[in-house]
Amino acid sequence: MADSVVALAPAKINVGLSVFPRRADGYHDIEGIFATVPLHDTISVSHADGDGECLVDCSLMELPKENTFTAAYKAFCVLTGIESGVHVTVDKRIPSGGGLGGGSSDAASFIQSIDMLFHTHLTALQLYGLALSVGSDVPFFMHALLEAEEGKSYAAYVTGRGENVEAIPPRTDMDVHLFSPGIQVSTREAYAWLDATAKRGQLLNNAFSGRKAWLSEWKKDMSDWGFVNAFTAPVCARHGEIARAVVRMRESGAEFADMSGSGATVFGVFGV
Repeated sequence: MADSVVALAPAKINVGLSVFPRRADGYHDIEGIFATVPLHDTISVSHADGDGECLVDCSLMELPKENTFTAAYKAFCVLTGIESGVHVTVDKRIPSGGGLGGGSSDAASFIQSIDMLFHTHLTALQLYGLALSVGSDVPFFMHALLEAEEGKSYAAYVTGRGENVEAIPPRTDMDVHLFSPGIQVSTREAYAWLDATAKRGQLLNNAFSGRKAWLSEWKKDMSDWGFVNAFTAPVCARHGEIARAVVRMRESGAEFADMSGSGATVFGVFGV
C-alpha cells in the first residue's frame, strides 16, 4: 500500500444553471454547463490507526464530526471491505459557501485518493457511484478527475440531480476572474428561496433547454451568451452586495459575469 497520496481538488463555476421544481424525493433536477477553474484545495491522505475511522484536519475552518469525508469513507469501506483508518489534511483555498463546489470537489479527490492509497482499483462506475452517494455535485468533479488531461480545464453539460455528466469541449479562449464578497450562502437556504419563487408561479429554468441549445450557446462569442443562473435573482434579492459585485465585474470589462451556483462567489469571463 502507498504511504500517502496528495491530490488537487479544483473549483468550478456554473456557466448558466437551470433548476426545476422540487421532485417527490426532495431533490431538484438541474440543467447547465459546469467548468473547472484554476483554483484548488489540496488533499493529503495517509494511513491512520482506528478501525474504519476517518480523521480530518482542515485549514481555515472546522468541519463537523460528520462531513463529506467521513460519509465518503464509510461508503468506500462498505464497498471494498477496508477496515483501516485514514487521516485527511485539507489545505483550503476554495471559499466555503461560495458556489464553487469546494466541498464536493474535496470529496471526489478524496475518493480517488483512498482508492489509490489502498490499491482497490475501483472501476469508473464504482467511483461515480460513490461520488453520487456523497452529494449531487460530486459526480461532476469525479468525471473531471478521470477524464480531463492533467493541468487542463474540464467542462460538461450536466443534468438530472447532477449525476448525468457529459464532457464538452472546454473554452480555451476565456480567462475567469473570481470575486468573493466575503459572505457565505447556504445551499439549503438558496434552494428554499428558489422553491418559494416557484410557488409564486415564476419559472425556475433557463430561457433554453436541451443539450443542443446549451452547447450552441456555449460556442457563441462570450459577449453574446444568454446564460442565466436560476439562483442569482433570489439570492441577490437577499444579498445586495452580490448583485453589486456582478455589476462591477461587468463594468470592469468582463464579457460575461454572474454568480456561481447558489452563491456567493461572482465570476467574470474575459477573453484571452
